[in-house]
Amino acid sequence: MGLKAIARKNAIHAMLIYTGGCNGCDIEVVNAVYSPRYDIEQYRVLLTWNPREADVLIVTGCVTWQMVEPLKKIYSLIPEPKAVVAVGACAINGNVYKNMVGEIGVNEEIFAPVDNIIPVDAKVPGCAPRPEDILMGVVKVIPKLMEAP
Repeated sequence: MGLKAIARKNAIHAMLIYTGGCNGCDIEVVNAVYSPRYDIEQYRVLLTWNPREADVLIVTGCVTWQMVEPLKKIYSLIPEPKAVVAVGACAINGNVYKNMVGEIGVNEEIFAPVDNIIPVDAKVPGCAPRPEDILMGVVKVIPKLMEAP
């Protein structure tokens, strides 16, 4: 059993990335899900800001053109196996920004949904989603991480 597998038995590290929009979803993640009331850390899901430590990437907001390449880069830096959770209507379908959605390579502003850019393992709908739903979205991907050798 490798060191990463042993570490995952003790804790999962989640990295939050905001890719554009109103900040409502990332506020829910940081101020609600990691607060004492919902306390995702009771499931040993810890917040990190280093992609090389991360197991789960939590993506919030519509993806603006400035964030396409940084999102791909951060995703590539996360070691395998990894999971991605798209949180909020903007990350899932563009929500109020969808009239500006374009295709990669076209001079547009918004590139939602996130799964057009990186693979997504769980989607948490809502504007902004309820903390309980975000919690369940993150917990839902943990079995994928535990399957790793």
